[in-house]
Parts: sequence; C-alpha cells; structure tokens
Amino acid sequence: MIRNFLIGTALAALVAPAVHAAPAAPQKALEGTVRAEGLLPVHVDRDRGRILLSLPAPDADGIAGRFLYATALRTGVGSAPIGLDKALNGPTQILVFRRIGGKIAVEFENPRFRATGAPAPEQAAARDSFAYSTIWMGDVAGTEAGGRLLVDISGFLTRDVIGIADALKRGGAPGFKLVDALSAADPAAMKVFPDNIELEARQTYASETPGEEIANIAPDPRQISLVVRHSLIRLPDAGYQPRRFDPRAGGFASQAVDYAVPLGSPIVYDLANRFRLEKLDPAAPRSKVKKPIVFYIDRSAPEPIRSALRDGVAWWAKAFEAAGYEDAFRAEILPEGADPLDVRYNVVNWVNRATRGWSYGQVIADPRTGEIVKGSVLLGSLRVRQDMLIFEGLVGADKVGSGGPDDPTQVALARLRQLAAHEVGHALGLVHNFAASTQDRASVMDYPAPRIGLKDGMPDLSDAYGVGVGRWDLFAVDWLYGAPAPGEDADRAAAAKAAAMQAAGLRFASDGDARAVDTSHRWASLWDDGADPVAELNRMMAVRRAAIGHFGLAALHPGEPVSNLRRKFVPIWLLHRYQVEAAAKLIGGVDFAYAVRGDGHEVAQPVPADAQAAAIDALIATLSPEALTVPAGLLPLMSAGKEGNDDRQFDIEVFANAGGPIFDPLAAADAAATVTLNALLAPERLTRVARQDGPGVAGLIDRLTAAVIDNRPGELGRRVAWRTLLTLAATARDGDSDPGVAALIEDRLAGIATRLAKVSGATADAAWSRSTGRLLQDRGALDKLAAAQSKVSRVPPGMPIGGGESDWMALP
Repeated sequence: MIRNFLIGTALAALVAPAVHAAPAAPQKALEGTVRAEGLLPVHVDRDRGRILLSLPAPDADGIAGRFLYATALRTGVGSAPIGLDKALNGPTQILVFRRIGGKIAVEFENPRFRATGAPAPEQAAARDSFAYSTIWMGDVAGTEAGGRLLVDISGFLTRDVIGIADALKRGGAPGFKLVDALSAADPAAMKVFPDNIELEARQTYASETPGEEIANIAPDPRQISLVVRHSLIRLPDAGYQPRRFDPRAGGFASQAVDYAVPLGSPIVYDLANRFRLEKLDPAAPRSKVKKPIVFYIDRSAPEPIRSALRDGVAWWAKAFEAAGYEDAFRAEILPEGADPLDVRYNVVNWVNRATRGWSYGQVIADPRTGEIVKGSVLLGSLRVRQDMLIFEGLVGADKVGSGGPDDPTQVALARLRQLAAHEVGHALGLVHNFAASTQDRASVMDYPAPRIGLKDGMPDLSDAYGVGVGRWDLFAVDWLYGAPAPGEDADRAAAAKAAAMQAAGLRFASDGDARAVDTSHRWASLWDDGADPVAELNRMMAVRRAAIGHFGLAALHPGEPVSNLRRKFVPIWLLHRYQVEAAAKLIGGVDFAYAVRGDGHEVAQPVPADAQAAAIDALIATLSPEALTVPAGLLPLMSAGKEGNDDRQFDIEVFANAGGPIFDPLAAADAAATVTLNALLAPERLTRVARQDGPGVAGLIDRLTAAVIDNRPGELGRRVAWRTLLTLAATARDGDSDPGVAALIEDRLAGIATRLAKVSGATADAAWSRSTGRLLQDRGALDKLAAAQSKVSRVPPGMPIGGGESDWMALP
C-alpha cells in the first residue's frame, strides 16, 4: 500500500505543471531603467550597469524565447598572426532562454542532429540523444503582466564567448585570462530593432607573459581590452527552401545528421549556405525580387579605395542577372550613422592591423537550414599598400599617379576591386576555385597572380588584373541561387546545373586540394596563372630576370630611405615562388574531379610522364646560377643603413643580412632555392612519383643532383648544393615520407658522401667537398641539421604570416 502511494505521488509530480515561486513584483527590478521596444522589450539601467530583457511567458517546456545568436568583435587586437580583428564573427547558434525554477538558463540547442518531418516522438529522440550546452544561468528578476520574465543578462555578456584567450595563445600570446573586475556590459551601447537586439560588453584580458606580438601593439601588453558585440536575432520566417550541397559546384554549407531519411539514403548531408532570394513572379524566367541582396561598403575606407571596393562588389550583379533576377544584387556605401555590425546590413569592413594580413568573407547563417541572414567581409587596409610596394619595385615609383596602365596606384585599385568581389563571393556562400586561373581567369574566387607582361624588355602591368566575374562564377551563382522552373524539383534542377558546369569543361578545385605545397591536383594552385604551369613558370622567370635587371633606386620615391630597397627587392626576387609550386603540382600530379556517379568524370588520371619531366626540368632551371645570382650593382645599394624605431613589418619581410645592414646575396639565393626544393622534394609528392609510371624518384633525384651537386660553380653553387643535400636529408627523415622513398634517398646521399669525401686538392671547392662528405657520413650530425634545416634558410613570408590567409598580393 505504501509502495503504491509513493508511485502514485511520483507519477502525479511528473504530470503536474511546474510550480514556480510567486511572481516577483517588477517595480523594484525596474527602478532606474529606461524601456526600449523592439524584438524584445529591453530595460536599461545605465547608472547601475544593468540590462534586463523582458522575455515571453515560458511555454510548457519552460522555453521563454528562441533566437539566432551571433557574436563579433567591435574592436580588434590589430595583429595579423593572432587574428582577433575588428568585425570578426564568432559561431552562430540557436539560443533559447529556459525557465528552471527561479532561474533563467541560456542554452545552445544542437540542431545538427535531427529527424526532419518525422512524428514528434522521433524528433524528440533525435534531439534528446545528443548534448546541448547550457552557457549561463541567472535569476528571474521579476514577472511582468502576462507572465513575461525579467532577467538581467549583464553577466551573460561578459563571458569569453568568442574564445579570445585561446586565440591569443595560438597567436603566440600565452597566459591571457579574462579579468572579471575589469570587464562589464555596456548599457549605453544597447540598440533595439524590430528583428534584432545589439548588445556589447567591454572585456579585459591579462597575462604576465604577453609575448612579442602583443608587446608590439598594446600600450600595456600585460592587459588588453576589447569590445565584444552580442546579437539576438529573430529566427527566419518559414518558407525558405534549403538547397542540397553538390561537390561539383562547391559552396559553404551547414551539416545535418538526419535520422528520418529513408533507409539507403545517407543520414549526413550538407545544406548550402545562401541568402533567401525570392522572385516577385516565380513563373517568370526573369523577375525582380522581394528583397534584394545589398552589400554596404564601410565608410571608414578612404577614397579612392572606397569607390574601388564598391565597383568590385557590384560585379556580382551580372551573375544574378544571368541567373534570372532583376535588380537582385547591389553595392552601396553604408549610410552615415549606420552600425556595420548591425545584422540588418551586409558590410564590407575596412580593418587596420599592425602588419599585413588576410581578408575574409564570413556569414551569419541559420544552422538549421543554411540560410544566410548577414554577410560580413573583412578587408585588411595594408594589402593595397603592399601591392603598391610590389608594383613600384616592378615598374618604378615614378609611375605613381601617372594615371597610365603601369601606374601602381591604378593597378593596386584594380587588385582591390577583384579582392572585394572575391570576399563578397564568400559572403554569398561561394568557396575558392583554385583551378580557375588555368582557364583564363574563370573565377574571381581564385587567388589571382598579377599578369605581368614584358614590353620592350620592361615589366608591363597593363593586363595585371581582370575585370568582372568569370565563367565559373556565373555558373556557381546560377547553381546556388537560380530558381527552378514551376513544378521542377529544386535539388534536381541544381544538380543539372552542376553537371552543366562539368560539361562546359570548367575546372573546380578547392582549398583542401590546393593550399599545401605537396597537394596532388594538377590544376589546383594559389597565385598562379596560365593554362600550362610549366610554360608560365618559364615565362615568369623571364619576367623576373627583366625586373631584377631594372631594379634599383627608381623603385624609391624621392626622399625615401634607401634601406627600403631591401624590402621592395624581396617580392621581385621571389616573383616566381607561386608558379614554382604550380609547376611542381604536375610532378606526381593527378587530374581528378569532385565527381558523382554517372557524370562521366569518375576516373582520376595521373599527369603524363612527359609533362612531369618538363616540370622537373623547369624547376631545376630555377636553381641555376643564372637564376640565383643577384646583380653585383645592386649589392651596395641594398646595404644602406637603417635608422629609427624598429618597424616590425620591415623586419619580418627582408632577407637575412650579413651583419648589420649589409645585404647577403647568398641568403637571397638560399631562400629562392628553398622555395623550389621544398616543392620538388615534398614527401607526399615523392610518394606519388614512386607509385606512378613516370619519371620515378630515382630519376628525379639523379637529375637534380647532376644539375646541382655535380655542377656547383663557385660559392653560390656550393650554397645551393648544400641546401639541396639538407632538403634531401630532411625529406628522408620526414614522418610523411614513404619508407621506400626514404631508403632510396639515403642510398643516394651515401653515394654522394663517398664521392665528395674523396675529392683532393686545396681549393675552396675541395675543402667544401670533403667537409660535406664527412657530414653526410655522420648520421647524428646530419640528423640535427636536417631537423633544423627549415630554420637555417629564412624565406620571408609570402603566405601565410602567422597562419591564416595572407600574402604579398594579399589575399583571398
């Protein structure tokens, strides 16, 4: 009887409605506050630093509101390696407020795991099988009429929601922790709109070991302060049509793990990220839209940069026109007084850093559907100045302001237009296409090398950058945004468009198959150009010779320190570095597509042996004395003294000197040789060479050593030979090297050691030979040198600087 009573009592408790404490009178909680109406009523108490949300009355599950939640940095650190830039977004979450007794919990839901369209029990099973995250809990401050709940969320706003401390640590600034006593929500910064609420907190992080990067920036490196933006956003209305991701077209996507799909269908799929774009007349082939996509240019970008950015962004209008939309995309200047972080505006933000860094496009997207609700682009302000530096080195500083086709200012602005289009492409949902450069600028989503010609023996910049979006971009926008015909299945229509891209012969290769120096895709490279990577490398070497031959004081403005020649010389000397990597992709390379069954592109094909042999020869040619000799007339000019405060940007972007300001031509040769050798002897590349019926690893190494070790004229030749031997040794010891390849390299090194050790005579070359031979035979000493060889040759940064995307042409 007692047992039955207890069971009955327990069951009654389970089914009875939740009982909370008696509602608190809101008057006391609201004393000193000012009410603002919008997405939610917000009560702000500036004097006491309080921000009270008025939440809807909770439902049966205690839910008192569900929103998109996004965060961003309103102020940045200003460091490219650390990457905590102004306008940087944090992850987008589905946030719910849940009442639990006298508390309000803030939770992140987990919508990736789902059972779409299934009965409620199945949906609950998918939801309840996976963890959610409770990120904050606060007291119910009062209850208003209608059961609305008041909660002071000031403490919620001061958390490290973006992961600032971790980002600082990754960027070489360890030990930073959030200081609660120096952090607070800012009631004065609150903004309330019908579809979003914008809130801010000022946060301070402290460390006793801040590191060199922070010391170069902050007034007190032990304490740095940032302003963090929090956005509560109304969930998008129903009616959005998700689009299934297609690997042939690429695009950013939100992943779903859907337990309600039919048996035999994959439960994991991706939903493409894209804006909602609806025709006013869905049946018309061409129509105006209900809500155009508008990107606004940050007013802090100065002229003529601001206009160049607007012009480049506006290129996308052509792609939307081609996809059947009228006036669906626009580029405008941000209205005066508008907040760039307000989620109602898609913004191209102008960001300053202490050193040049990367740019990027980012989105706030609904993780349930992939729908983009805000696009945000970050453009680093130093990129255009770096481009100017390169172009001045190529054609002379006297061309600045001339207005001609070789005016560095005009060429840099052309690059900015392309950059703006590229980053907005990301914010529209498009990924990189690093094969587009092999098809005559088929996409702005590639990284474009400046197309430098030769005219009367001088570098010519008249065709440095293209204008407008390319053929791939037109296809990609149509695939991502094009509307199906009435009655047509949208995913099938999109798949047909992806197949049409392939049928048109357009190539596509994204980051994973392009960024690393040893990737296998024959067409996938960054900052390359031309349909034939080897022919373009040979052409680029001719351009480089001409540029080096004409380099000198003309690269400087009147009154500019002569020491700046050392910095301007680096990108000219290494002008070929990315085309070297592109040519190397042919060696052990494979031609493959992101195919699906039935599209006719399923079979991957290795690069023909003769094309691989041509690439090997072209790369070895970049190691010749002719390619690596700095003209004697330049040496005195590039040894000028440098006085004044240290400039970190200068210090990291020059070759190692021979003591003080004295330029070391062998350090420059060593750096250029390292670029080629790292590409040619990359471990995974040699593994593929060993597997293919091509030149073979033995053939490759024998051709290299015959050209560089057996033929080593003078001190320069010995320096390049030394770098080659160390790179071979490092490759043999690399954990990614195939055991058979490593054994073959060790065998070749042993043979070289024996030959060198037997060289007789009193010449400098004979002494070098015997010393090098002994080193190659001393396993322990060689192991140490091979492990450190990447540190011995300092190649000034091209891409990246401190991680992420950055470059001379700066960047994505």
